[in-house]
Amino acid sequence: MSSNQLLTPFSLRDLNVENRIALAPMTRARAGESREANALMAKYYTQRANAGLVITEATTVSEQGNGWVASPGIYTDTQGEAWKPVVEAVHAEGTPIFLQLWHCGRASHSDFHGGQPPVAPSAVKLEGDGVHTPLGKKDYEVPRALEIDEIPGVVNDYAQAAKRARDAGFDGVEIHSANGYLLDQFLQSKTNHRTDGYGGSIENRFRLLCEVVEAVGEVFPPERVAVRLSPNGVFNDMGSPEYRDCFIQVASELDSYELAYLHIVDGLAFGFHELGDPLTLADIRAVFDGPLMGNCGYDQASAEVAIASGAADMIAIGRPYIANPDLVERYRNGWPLAPLADMASWYAGDLSEEGYTTFEPYRVEGAVD
Repeated sequence: MSSNQLLTPFSLRDLNVENRIALAPMTRARAGESREANALMAKYYTQRANAGLVITEATTVSEQGNGWVASPGIYTDTQGEAWKPVVEAVHAEGTPIFLQLWHCGRASHSDFHGGQPPVAPSAVKLEGDGVHTPLGKKDYEVPRALEIDEIPGVVNDYAQAAKRARDAGFDGVEIHSANGYLLDQFLQSKTNHRTDGYGGSIENRFRLLCEVVEAVGEVFPPERVAVRLSPNGVFNDMGSPEYRDCFIQVASELDSYELAYLHIVDGLAFGFHELGDPLTLADIRAVFDGPLMGNCGYDQASAEVAIASGAADMIAIGRPYIANPDLVERYRNGWPLAPLADMASWYAGDLSEEGYTTFEPYRVEGAVD
């Protein structure tokens, strides 16, 4: 039996969690054309409610924010209502659940928007192998730069989505400002070439995220609002020369909001832009005093080191949780992990259970039901 700190309770501001493991937000594409949460999704999250905190898959705050087939949304009242059974099912297991708020920005396609181009801070095309749209895989397009008078509407979309999340019973929300999506696109000089108050200096590039945090903080108390950042990531064609200065300043600014936690994709397992030394949790810890969550490529041993050293307060685990719904119990008892699930099943685009809710918990040899 393990007694490591990773599996001990923790006070996440005013929220008590049973262990230091969070279910990382992972897009699984089971919401169908309606983008509504459903019973299959409730089953999936409930199976993994042994985590101290469940963070949902990225959920779009507007039609404009869509960029992934069959991902969920929360920009209509019907979509908000559809999340209620999911929240209730996870709460029945005694686990808090946060909704991740998302806008894809340029990582989208006109097929999602009635033929209109996706929006971004600037008209800078994403260089990559293409995007899966409702009409098949297509090349990325040059996005349309948001007009400055459109930006308050984007901020309001986040606020309205937060209200629906609150009404659905979520314990809090995580603002997705990572992985090359809209808010990350505004933060980084590679994708933000604006010359107005939302571009140029780090302070200006941070302005949109700041406004979103403040707007969402009017809906949930600040201690129930989190932010996710990915300073080292290359995903969605990201990586800016001054990334260290940028993200250290952003983390420092966010510290004043007394967030629920700051979620840093610090690991390099899914690609590193190699523009300098990786930004570490220790770098962020030096400027951010609140709860800190690490993510990307962690296993039990490395997660325990991060917690025991004080570098992180929680660790979000993603891919291992897909095939190991009872991950915490496997860690606790030293049981072996099932191998990573076949990537072909990750993003079904339909209501397929295969590769989603079909993984079994570990069975001890000789155990009797």
